[in-house]
Amino acid sequence: MGKPEYYMKRAISEARKNLKTMEGGPFGACIVKNGSILAISRNTVLKEDATCHAEINAIRAASKKIRSFDLSGSIIYSTTEPCPMCFSAIHWARIGTVVYGTTIKDVERAGFNELKINGSLLKALGKSKVTLKKTHLIDECRKLIYDWQKLENKRLY
Repeated sequence: MGKPEYYMKRAISEARKNLKTMEGGPFGACIVKNGSILAISRNTVLKEDATCHAEINAIRAASKKIRSFDLSGSIIYSTTEPCPMCFSAIHWARIGTVVYGTTIKDVERAGFNELKINGSLLKALGKSKVTLKKTHLIDECRKLIYDWQKLENKRLY
């Protein structure tokens, strides 16, 4: 426990639940601060609404847990590069670092309706101080998307 691989594997494990529940796509997130997990969540867009991406759900849960919007000093582990909505929420929550697996291009190729604006561009345009660490455990994260693509009852959004 305490290593980036552990936290990313927790996010992957949470995302895998959607391969059975079909509440959302194959996306998970884990927020960690000072070596403690504040929240683990998955995408629930198909169950709730379009804003219920894994990162947003995790930010909501972590903020509720600590009773503050300010998640300074936290790291978010996301199975896929955050979309513009999620990146903005991460920035506003003051999460310092994003560690992600697959890229926006990877999920776009899988058929998801992605904006062609990646985290690096958002960071530059918005002058955000968020640190991006990409392609962490990318093979495991790609397998998650691959396994989701094989499902007959999947829904793209």
